[in-house]
Amino acid sequence: MNDTITLPLTVFIVDDEAPARNRLKELLTDCSAQFPLQMLGEAGNGQEALDKLAETPAEVVLMDIRMPQMDGIELARHLNKLDHPPVIIFTTAYDAYAIQAFEQHAIDYLLKPIRLGRLFDALSRARDAVPIRTEVLRELTPEPRSNLSTHERGKVLLIPIEQVLYLRAELKYVTVRTLEREYLIEESLTALEKEYAARFVRIHRNCLVARNAIAGFEKGGEEGESGWLMKLKGLQDKLPISRRQLSIVKEYGK
Repeated sequence: MNDTITLPLTVFIVDDEAPARNRLKELLTDCSAQFPLQMLGEAGNGQEALDKLAETPAEVVLMDIRMPQMDGIELARHLNKLDHPPVIIFTTAYDAYAIQAFEQHAIDYLLKPIRLGRLFDALSRARDAVPIRTEVLRELTPEPRSNLSTHERGKVLLIPIEQVLYLRAELKYVTVRTLEREYLIEESLTALEKEYAARFVRIHRNCLVARNAIAGFEKGGEEGESGWLMKLKGLQDKLPISRRQLSIVKEYGK
C-alpha cells in the first residue's frame, strides 16, 4: 500500500489591486477542496513580493502583468535570481499582444475575470512546470526594465536604473556603479547596451556610462587608450575612453 503524502502546493499572489487579490484568495479556497494548496501570502507591488518571497519561498506565484512601478514580467525576471525561483502564472485583463506571446512560448496565464475551473487546471499543471527562462521573459517586452537586480545574502536587491552611473564588464560579471556603492550582476554588457540604448553610451569595449552622469573630460589615460579620461558627476572615478569611442569627447565635451 502506498502511503505517500502529497504535500500542499504553496502559492503566493501578486496584484496591485486588493479586490483582485481577494478574488484569487476566494478561488484558491475553493480549489483547496479538491487540490492540496497552501496560501503563503500576498503582495501589492514588486518590491514587497521580492522581500516576502525571499523570506518564504513559494512554488507558484499568481502574478498580475500590469502593475505600476514594476510590471509582472520584469518582476518575474528578478524572481528568477532567487535560490528557488517560483513557477509563474500570469493574470491579465484581455491583452492580445500578451496572450499571443504567452501562447507562443507555452507560458500559463489566466484571463480576468478568473474562472475557478481555469485556475484549477493551471495549478494542476504547475506542480510539474519549471520557472520561465530569463531569455524568454526578456523577449516578452520591448520596454527596458526600471531596475537591475542582484542576489546578495539570500535576497534579491533592486538597483533603480536611474541611479546607475556606469556599467563595466569584468570577467563573467558586470559591475553596476551608483553613487552609494558597487553591485555585481551576471548579465551581458552587450544586451544591457541594447536594452538601455537611450540611457547609456559606450566609452570602451567593457564600459557603458549614463549620459546624464558625464561631468567632463581630461587628458590622461593608459598607453594604448585614446589619451582621454571621462569624469563623472559625484564620483572621483575617471574612466578611460578607447580610441574607437573618441568621438564621445567631441559629442559631450562641447
